[in-house]
Amino acid sequence: MHAQDKPETSIKAILLKQLKSTHTGKDWFVSARVAVDGVTAEQAKWTDGSGNHSIGQLTNHIIFWNERLLSSFKGLPEEKFSDDNEETFNNFDVKQWDATVKKLDAVMTEWERAIEKADEKKLSGWYENIANISTHNAYHVGQIVFNRKLQGSWDSSKGVK
Repeated sequence: MHAQDKPETSIKAILLKQLKSTHTGKDWFVSARVAVDGVTAEQAKWTDGSGNHSIGQLTNHIIFWNERLLSSFKGLPEEKFSDDNEETFNNFDVKQWDATVKKLDAVMTEWERAIEKADEKKLSGWYENIANISTHNAYHVGQIVFNRKLQGSWDSSKGVK
């Protein structure tokens, strides 16, 4: 089959596939769900001492930007934000780690539902931002996996040797 013989794919289908690949899919990289699966609160707060963010901080950052853009996508008012991106990492509370993992899954699932419900006209004004969210998610999930490798808590049978 040649590229010109492939059926046309909608913006919706492409965006949904991208979001799912960074959330639950098994693709070229590890999904968020796999990256945080089995991480303890202690592992989530661990840093390598070089100024890099912890798994918990990275997870909070992913949640923040996914929630913010999702609210905007839905036409909801944005919460006040100082525009200091570093703040988006710093709300990590080790006591809330289990809830944080659930919130990550919930916001990513909600993005998928929002895309499924949206029409092509709505998506055409948003496709670049949604694609960037997927790229952003994949980047930070990679950092989570790297942290797990550094701390010795990564099981390479889950992907990324």
